[in-house]
Amino acid sequence: MKRSTPDSLKSNPHSGARVNIDTSRIDRNALRVISGLHAAGFQAYLVGGGVRDLLLGLSPKDFDIATDAHPKDVRRLFDNSRVIGRRFRIVHVYGSKGYVEVATFRAAGRAHVNQKGRILTDNIYGSIDEDAFRRDFTANALYYDPDEGRLLDLVGGRQDLDARLLRVIGDPDLRFREDPVRMLRAIRLAVKLDFKVEKRAEETICRLGHLLSEVPSARLFDEILKLFHAGFAVRTFSALREYGLFQYLFPMTEKALEDTTLQTFTSLVYGALQNTDERVRAGKPVTPSFLYAVFLWGPMRILTRQLELDGLSPKIAHDAAMQDTIISQLRYTSIPKRMSHPMRDMWDLQYRFYRKRGKQVFRLYQHARFRAAYDFLCLRAQAGEPVDRLCEWWTVFQDADEATQRKMVRAPGRGAGKTPFKSGNRTYH
Repeated sequence: MKRSTPDSLKSNPHSGARVNIDTSRIDRNALRVISGLHAAGFQAYLVGGGVRDLLLGLSPKDFDIATDAHPKDVRRLFDNSRVIGRRFRIVHVYGSKGYVEVATFRAAGRAHVNQKGRILTDNIYGSIDEDAFRRDFTANALYYDPDEGRLLDLVGGRQDLDARLLRVIGDPDLRFREDPVRMLRAIRLAVKLDFKVEKRAEETICRLGHLLSEVPSARLFDEILKLFHAGFAVRTFSALREYGLFQYLFPMTEKALEDTTLQTFTSLVYGALQNTDERVRAGKPVTPSFLYAVFLWGPMRILTRQLELDGLSPKIAHDAAMQDTIISQLRYTSIPKRMSHPMRDMWDLQYRFYRKRGKQVFRLYQHARFRAAYDFLCLRAQAGEPVDRLCEWWTVFQDADEATQRKMVRAPGRGAGKTPFKSGNRTYH
């Protein structure tokens, strides 16, 4: 359905206001591209999260550019560029530190949608007024011209920034139906910026969360990384559950969290999320496979128990449960093989940690996933699972010299192995 641009977008007291932004905080490649477009007679602005973060005193990671130049025009002006995308064609212009995205102003209300209102393609170009109206949140619809030092605010975004309010542009029902991922983006931004989501949008998210089930699983996987690897994983997890969205991303995990026989699982999840936040803030690497292994640990344990009750041996039940849990999750969020293999290794090593005798200990210690699996083990111990002595044994083993390690792994009845190894107040047999 075609929508006209409201008159309120055409006259706003904030439109064209001068603002004090230190341009040294803006990527030089972005400034170069904007100046180049201006020199060629085109409009060009920084837009979106980069402008929002600059105004909030944050350090933007990305700088996007909006222009009236068409992709072919941008491609012609900048040799080090390429056009990407089908659903939404944009241009990447490369510099010494990566690339900036350049998008042409889109026409509001004229995207190709399916019967459910989902946007299929959005390559119909329009004016800056229309482009502002088709963006998701007012805080992301601020346009900044660094050459003139002026901020164009066509939807009241500056006022909402000052009020720390995340407000949807237009009807939340329509905008979330156009792209259900916007609901996840609302949660992510509200948590990151410590903003309040406007009441209309809150109510709509709680009502339309089921639409996430229709989003391709590969796209949801990308959103999971943004949600949980930004340094706010604990708060994001709580917000997703509060708004009823987590169940559409990890339905088996949600069910396991409500299982009274797995009371330690909730503690494990929160412990892993807190650990992830600490690593991100310390600049340490984080891997999606670790968080997925934690999220799916509870469901995998439940399934293992069921298969054992059905008569399978513990080993066969464990292997089958690992495979079935991963396959079941694929219906909701994709799990690339580069992730599923490390997950299986981390799960499998949890059982191999009990083998503390002979050469197999050193083989396990040299395993590529040992460190991740060991961290997993100790998180389980912290959560209240009965593996605290196991975690401590492997902690002592790693810190010991080679001679002590060999004493620790000798089987009882073989020479020095008859004498228990002591560390602190604990004795290890």
